Amino acid sequence: MNSNKIYIFDTTLRDGEQVPGCKLNTKEKVELALA
Repeated sequence: MNSNKIYIFDTTLRDGEQVPGCKLNTKEKVELALA
């Protein structure tokens, strides 16, 4: 990776889906992705 750049890997949706009892429907996922 170039040392002059910062890379951000947003895993919010993937990590959130792995939490027991935490499920987002398609509409909620799209809203979160667009925020």
